Amino acid sequence: MTRRIAVVGAGMAAARFAERFQALGGDAEVTLYGAEPRAPYNRVLLADVLTGRYTADDLTLPAGEAQLRTGCEVTALDVVAHTLHLADGTQVPYDELVLATGAGPVVPEGAAAGRAPVREPVAGALRPGVVHVVRTAHDCEGLAAAAARAHRAVVIGGGVLGVSVARALASRGLRVTIVHQAPHLVERALDGAAGELLRRGLAALGVETRTGSTVRAVDADGRVALSDGRTLDAGLVVAACGVRPRTALARAAGLPVRTGVLVDDCLSCAPGVYAIGDCAEHRGRTHGTAGAAWEQADVLAARLSGAAPDAVYAGSRPYARLSAGPLEYAAFGDPAADEEDAGAQRVDVLRIADATRGAYKKLVLRGDRIAGAILLGDLATVGALARAYERDEPVPADPFHLLTSQGAS
Repeated sequence: MTRRIAVVGAGMAAARFAERFQALGGDAEVTLYGAEPRAPYNRVLLADVLTGRYTADDLTLPAGEAQLRTGCEVTALDVVAHTLHLADGTQVPYDELVLATGAGPVVPEGAAAGRAPVREPVAGALRPGVVHVVRTAHDCEGLAAAAARAHRAVVIGGGVLGVSVARALASRGLRVTIVHQAPHLVERALDGAAGELLRRGLAALGVETRTGSTVRAVDADGRVALSDGRTLDAGLVVAACGVRPRTALARAAGLPVRTGVLVDDCLSCAPGVYAIGDCAEHRGRTHGTAGAAWEQADVLAARLSGAAPDAVYAGSRPYARLSAGPLEYAAFGDPAADEEDAGAQRVDVLRIADATRGAYKKLVLRGDRIAGAILLGDLATVGALARAYERDEPVPADPFHLLTSQGAS
């Protein structure tokens, strides 16, 4: 009998797993069950659909020869009987199960229809016609239609997604304000100096930034009340406050769940059951990045295909990148590593700043290894830096060259 691998979810991690499983010679019938009506696509580029750089169809990802069951929602898992329960009432057997359920957008208090924060969004959670999220191609289409009728927008959240969406809306002619709780933009990847340069770059594109502020309420007309007592007349509001792993199916099935579905170094959460991508929690961490999802998918494909049955996942190193028009940055490692107590190990920091050109480079070394790096406005050396960081290689005797164009050659 043909071995059956069921993948719950048809996003980036699922597509990568299916494609790699086939490429490695895996012998099984792989089926992807996706609630969305589309084939797998690259969510990272959704903001570029708003700008018109791509269409949604341009983002389609290969999934090998896997069977795609789109518009097919899995409503329950029976990990004892090895069956999936589908929304149409049917039950489907499997031999091995891969959870790739992804993550859902967090809707902040005040922006939700019920005036309470929404951790795993359901239909009706958003304030209708006013508050949008950008997680699916359908979300993007709805936001594009709303943007065509709007003049002002407020983006709640100044992380990677919030900055990308704000820039995209500004490119469509809207006046945009980012409301961000942290002291500076993209605080998980950038330091204060880089965040300030990014703010200036956005301002030049017509995007205002209000840091250190939160949204208290959004009314039916799109007026946004802030924690500092001010009110913004928006009409269009986008919640870009991060995501939370979708774990409801796993939890109901009795699988181990904390923030995400708990997996070991084999990416297993139970015998014959695995989790990868945004829904997985490994060694106390959920990554929420495409790079980590693909690394997990590669390891699991190697294991289940038999190409490398002993392959293990040891974790992923933090990496963030935005490359969109005049706004470009790359950051990896810990941007605040120089502010930590490194104990007996020396920490060196190299910086190059050119405010007139909007360029900023920072390299943090712990001993002879890269602990963190930021490149903003000039990514000429990103390849050399990224390779040294990913491979955990010792840096040259004169690491300054890693920040110059000459060092990229």
